[in-house]
Amino acid sequence: MSSAEDARDLPVTIDDVEAAAKTIAGAVVRTPSALSETLSDILGCTVVLKFEGFQFTAAYKERGARNRLAALDAGERACGVVAVSAGNHAQAVARHAHLLGIPATIVMPVTTPFVKVARTRHLGASVELNGADFAGALARGHELVAEGRTLVHPFDDPLVVAGQGTVALEVFEDHDDLDAIVVPVGGGGLVSGVAVVAAAKAPHVEVVGVQVETYPGMVNALGGLVPPAGGTTMAEGIAVATPGVVTEQIVRALRPELLVVPETAVEDAVALVLEIEKVVVEGAAAAAIAALAVHRDRFAGRTVGVVLTGANIDPRLLASVIERGLVRSGRLARLRVALDDRPGALGALLTVVGGAGANLLEVQHQRLFADIPARAADVDLVVECLDAAHRDAIVAAVEAAGYRARLLSMAD
Repeated sequence: MSSAEDARDLPVTIDDVEAAAKTIAGAVVRTPSALSETLSDILGCTVVLKFEGFQFTAAYKERGARNRLAALDAGERACGVVAVSAGNHAQAVARHAHLLGIPATIVMPVTTPFVKVARTRHLGASVELNGADFAGALARGHELVAEGRTLVHPFDDPLVVAGQGTVALEVFEDHDDLDAIVVPVGGGGLVSGVAVVAAAKAPHVEVVGVQVETYPGMVNALGGLVPPAGGTTMAEGIAVATPGVVTEQIVRALRPELLVVPETAVEDAVALVLEIEKVVVEGAAAAAIAALAVHRDRFAGRTVGVVLTGANIDPRLLASVIERGLVRSGRLARLRVALDDRPGALGALLTVVGGAGANLLEVQHQRLFADIPARAADVDLVVECLDAAHRDAIVAAVEAAGYRARLLSMAD
């Protein structure tokens, strides 16, 4: 990464970040950070986690929102602010505008889940549902700005970037032995702020930003050879097609390394952090952990700080991630067994399965929609296993008992 001299003429300086730290002190949680011994063993590097999910709204976005709102003059405060977001930025602006006595309107797409709409309203903001997507909501946001309100941008604002950079001030103060710090990248507010702090305070620390394959907006902006942004991702917090003007300028000057990870790695990382740390993280936050797993050789043997940026994940999605992770690890398995359709046949099969040490969770007969004789049935068994080796031993035991068994994949 470039030196501190390269940061002198940038829209955000270390002085701005340090001023932001004073501004937000007492209003935003100074979150803890700690070494994770187990993740370090699993990922092959020394992993230090920064728990931004411990903020009141469960995401780091409060830092930038508070710093931006605190800078408004009396006239701007009276006119109110507007933000366009369906996620963490919406809740951050809602909370801190309410605390500062500033009227806030959050424009959300009409497709925003009800729970997010309700929580944003509960935090004190007025919510408008407008537009089928972010672009439609943004158009309404610009109309409100034209009426005299101030836009609080989620990333393309020097004061927001400076606020996000306070994360790095805390990490470097708590851990002076880092070789690298890894952060998720969407519009670039966080990585820009972190890069500014690293250049001034810890130039020996590499700043690494992580994007998902479906939204490599910053990589594309810098000329990376990756496909255009778009598609479905569980890392919606960093699903930004185009970075900001301010953030791109900072990233282009300070050159943090940018890595890209696949969707499956993000999903695995959510499950891994939950199982090991007993901490919930959203997809965007998990992208940073995914980078350590996907680019293992890049970080091997090094001390790496990882900013877990938020914990706002839909409970149903989290449940699905947990179960899918158990399937991939071999601890949940689905077997299809051909069985004679006669009294006692199922009981005999289950005796074999239980004898192999499996915990039976589900049983389903298939008689009509299968290519089997009329006096036969396919039986699907969902079983809990110790691990992949135990799963394979269960299949072997069923086959040894004379049954035709097939291990079904997630695609079957």
